[in-house]
Amino acid sequence: MKITLDRVNENFHFQLKNERGHIVNVDARPDFGGNDMGPSPMELVLMGVAGCSGIDMISILKKQRQEITSFKAEVEGERVQVGEAKPFKNIYVVFSLEGNIKEDKAAKAAQLSFEKYCSVSKTVEPTATIHYKVILNGVELAK
Repeated sequence: MKITLDRVNENFHFQLKNERGHIVNVDARPDFGGNDMGPSPMELVLMGVAGCSGIDMISILKKQRQEITSFKAEVEGERVQVGEAKPFKNIYVVFSLEGNIKEDKAAKAAQLSFEKYCSVSKTVEPTATIHYKVILNGVELAK
């Protein structure tokens, strides 16, 4: 896996490209000297957690022939000062699913994603605790 980065402007706006040619813009907020032309690198980490676990969960539920009519996730990161850096200490994920999905299958899909399959969450796991909950058809599921 390889990513290339090109600087776009005199500040912190970058274009990153993967080997297949997909481009993502990254920038810093204006209060940090950026132009807000894309998400920050730390926001990309949270997006990675959402995307990775979302792929896992949908894949698992599809294999179990569950009918998913809507799938959403909200991810929040809590950061802590460690020297000059501010890594994530806690990451909170809320999945909202709708459809003809059995409760136990939705809960198990989330558990399997974070405990076994999601490479992004496994990457941040040494420094951040991931907390998650699943809301199915408007009702929060018990873990």
